[in-house]
Amino acid sequence: MTVHGIPGKPFPVNSRRRAAASGERPGGTGPAGRSHDGVTGHGREAGTDGRGGSRRSRLAAAVAGLAGAVVLAGCGPASHGAAGGSNPALVNPDVDPGSSLGEVPAPGFRLLNQFGQPMSLRDSRGKVVLLAFEDSLCTTVCPLTTNEMVEAKRLLGAAGDRVQLLGVDANPVATAVSDVMAYSRAHGIVNEWDFLTGTKAQLAAVWKEYHIYAAVVNGAVDHTPALYLIDQQGREREIYLTQMAYASVGQQAQVLARQIAALLPGHPHVAGSLSLAYATISGLTPAQTVTLPAIEPPGGRVTLGPGTPHLVVFFATWLTEVSDLKAELTGLNSYVAAARRDHLPALTAVDEAPTEPSPDAARDYLARLGTPLAYQVAVDENGRVADGYEVQDQPWYVLTRSGMTVWTHDGWLPAATVVRDVQHAMAGR
Repeated sequence: MTVHGIPGKPFPVNSRRRAAASGERPGGTGPAGRSHDGVTGHGREAGTDGRGGSRRSRLAAAVAGLAGAVVLAGCGPASHGAAGGSNPALVNPDVDPGSSLGEVPAPGFRLLNQFGQPMSLRDSRGKVVLLAFEDSLCTTVCPLTTNEMVEAKRLLGAAGDRVQLLGVDANPVATAVSDVMAYSRAHGIVNEWDFLTGTKAQLAAVWKEYHIYAAVVNGAVDHTPALYLIDQQGREREIYLTQMAYASVGQQAQVLARQIAALLPGHPHVAGSLSLAYATISGLTPAQTVTLPAIEPPGGRVTLGPGTPHLVVFFATWLTEVSDLKAELTGLNSYVAAARRDHLPALTAVDEAPTEPSPDAARDYLARLGTPLAYQVAVDENGRVADGYEVQDQPWYVLTRSGMTVWTHDGWLPAATVVRDVQHAMAGR
């Protein structure tokens, strides 16, 4: 993504994510309001908030500092008060250690949750709040933010009861209560958080107060992927920007959990002991041989790598919210038949487990599918394959040959179109 802390001064981050962040796609377009492209974060110009200071300028500075930490992480010590050697999160380009917001009061708001119930930020006073701005139709970065929030609360055990998870819809079009309920249901968190929405005017007012850019650009939703940490007294403590990196979900959750624990009485224990070093989550590319557990055939193993050409489609079960997932998966059986006839690369579908509501989500979904799939389905348990294959959305097609990517596509395609495009890519056209 590209974060604009101050208008006209972009802060480029990891180049692996630039193509998606720019809104460029290998082909196809999504319907208006669909967050089908990468997410671009934008700041607004500084302005006073009526509380005796320039809240926006402070937030812009925090975002700028955060972006700078991401850019410069591999170049030297970060400026968050600890050297990279003592805190590996500071030199991990896929983890955001957070930027302090100086304990300013968090702006209040009153919206409707996924049950249509009125809810205000003040209702959560006395609890630590994680407040995320998420698109109710998002298929890119929002599912990562969602799982990071849920996992952070889980890592706190019983102390998680003193944490409130809130989302505010950042889709300017899909603002109905049914939209935020559909997202919550697809991700299996209907009763684990409150996803808030309102009229366009109400949402726009909240976006403005929290320095959030949200707009439909070229038929796709762009929004700032911001996550706020708010303390029990309703004060903003930290801001985080979610990175488009599947393998970092667990690490980011630990960062969040530890910072929440520091605000809770007694500083409760945080479960889990994942290393926050980047080396433990670096992507596995098509040039590397990788063996993944298979769902189809059950109990098998799937090998990807440079030996033979592969067509891989990355997906997640929560795509049922925005597409006919059963029809798309079973429709790919037609590609398999054509591939056998025309000697095209074999197809493998890979479920992106770090974004799923449970480890067995894909297995359970395929068990209920009712139609056999004629191709292998594997699970990317830690997200490193998706990151190595530069996946920026779900679904995402990748065609590899000799350990190199020769064709990609964002979004579902008819099987006949997949056949044509793969034929052209293999022929070098």
